[in-house]
Amino acid sequence: MKVLHVVGARPNFMKTAALMHAMKSHGKFEQVLVHTGQHYDRAMSDVFFEELDLPEPNAYLSVGSGTHAEQTARAMSAFEPVLLRFAPDVVIVVGDVNSTLACAIVASKLGVQIAHVEAGLRSFDRTMPEEINRLLTDQIADYLFTPSLDGNANLAREGIDERRVHFVGNVMIDTLIRLLPKTDAVRACRDVGVEKKKFALATLHRPSNVDDPWTLSEIMKALSVVARSRPVVFPVHPRTHKRIGELGLDTAGGAVKLVEPMGYLDFLALESVASLVLTDSGGVQEETAYLGVPCLTLRPNTERPVTIESGTNRLVRSTTDDIVGAVAAMDGGSGTTHTIPELWDGHASDRIADILSSA
Repeated sequence: MKVLHVVGARPNFMKTAALMHAMKSHGKFEQVLVHTGQHYDRAMSDVFFEELDLPEPNAYLSVGSGTHAEQTARAMSAFEPVLLRFAPDVVIVVGDVNSTLACAIVASKLGVQIAHVEAGLRSFDRTMPEEINRLLTDQIADYLFTPSLDGNANLAREGIDERRVHFVGNVMIDTLIRLLPKTDAVRACRDVGVEKKKFALATLHRPSNVDDPWTLSEIMKALSVVARSRPVVFPVHPRTHKRIGELGLDTAGGAVKLVEPMGYLDFLALESVASLVLTDSGGVQEETAYLGVPCLTLRPNTERPVTIESGTNRLVRSTTDDIVGAVAAMDGGSGTTHTIPELWDGHASDRIADILSSA
């Protein structure tokens, strides 16, 4: 079977790496990799290919940044001739970025089967562009691979034939399990000047948090308060870093450590030994759920409720008072029982390979 993998942004790389490794071991797949170029600077793309041992893409579409419409349209236009040239049996799209939907639409119109990995996740917030990408991709996919059983329930509620739906577990966790032994937490902590279990790790990228000056100011005030009790390491996108400087936001005398974007291994190393993670990332919610690290998600909702059920994750509004209060509650609590979600066992990609190879 010939499969074509589509990647476009950071979270895609970890998921596709797991799939490509499993399918290579399976021995029944010819694999093609297409990079849309949705994330286009080295710190957010090339370094991940190196660390995850992903092969050089067979095609690079150079989509770049832009509005959602511009990015989606450019991806569709660039992907169509590539799909015709490689003529796969199945196009595999992962997650919920614009490249996911764009390439799924092209494949559907050309009659090529689509496999959506991480299907069925719903925040029930249609103001999020990612939610629209999820809903539409799932409607046209032939294989829907869910990471948790709430995904199956969501798809059933939307009228999708259960024969198309397969609960397989979380491919992101496959990569975490494979590469965690290769991380160097001692060196990663030394590089940013912190001690294991004595720092907080922050990561923010959603426009609702970093593009609105008032919200970004509220978050930075909260991080400055948190930094009174422990340093806060904040790998920050250059655009957000610039905005923090323009707004003159406090970093608590450097206790909020604004550092360059990190590769996968260094970030995972810090994540695994942080006392607390503050994030708006879906993938980080999943990773902390597996690692058992307390996580505050700076969003009003999540498409990954299983991470809350696992005992590690809590939703909090992006205001200074709410964030500081939630951190205090976590610090003062007796802890919660942590359970790893079902089938997050490092073999989700193997299950997908088995299902596709027997189709």
